[in-house]
Amino acid sequence: MWSAYDAMGHDYQQHAADSAYNAHYDRPAVLGALGSVRGRRVLDAACGPGLYAQELLARGAEVTAFDASPVMADLARTRIAGRAQIDHAVLGEPLPYADGAFDLVVCALAIHYAVDRAVAFAEFCRVLRPGGALVVSTQHPVMDWLRKGGSYFDVKLETDIWHTQSGDQPVRFWREPLSVLCAHATDAGFLIEKVIEPLPAGTMRERYLEDYEKLTREPGFLILRLVKTRKPIPTPGS
Repeated sequence: MWSAYDAMGHDYQQHAADSAYNAHYDRPAVLGALGSVRGRRVLDAACGPGLYAQELLARGAEVTAFDASPVMADLARTRIAGRAQIDHAVLGEPLPYADGAFDLVVCALAIHYAVDRAVAFAEFCRVLRPGGALVVSTQHPVMDWLRKGGSYFDVKLETDIWHTQSGDQPVRFWREPLSVLCAHATDAGFLIEKVIEPLPAGTMRERYLEDYEKLTREPGFLILRLVKTRKPIPTPGS
């Protein structure tokens, strides 16, 4: 699932740095959902080339990050230049961090690559302190359904073709309905604080007018802000 990012390498880094959907849509919306990070211990999960980690550091956070792609992790280390710990770890598998190690976790546009999303959310919950928050962004499930067809309620491995400077690259991801995504989170011990369907930043209008007009009419991504409960969530009937 992660080998596509090894293959795209520097092409992806250059694209994400100033693309419409990364730089002017997801990144400002995700950082806004996180709120103030000054003095907070933040885990950047599936950090890619380190663009979010770089911004979190600039805002005063104490950052740890990881990625499953060795190429992406190396790019992040180069970008961060020793200011944060960058590890190799796989989203959806046990993480190499202690219980309650972080105040905040951010997982931007990556949860749909995890083979086991339930484990991913469970690990996020484990490494957060009680009362800590997770902000996760993903492709909007309705838009994936409209693009791919079939039943909206399918949980299905899909493939997109990304056109990069070095050639076409197949990228596989999991498509699932919103109810399933939310159940992974709540079953892990999170409460859903906010469901955000972001609007594009005003800076996109200046650079990418067509994308801006499209995203002011229809959603592209979805953001969940989740809070780790201080007490166990009661099960129905308990």
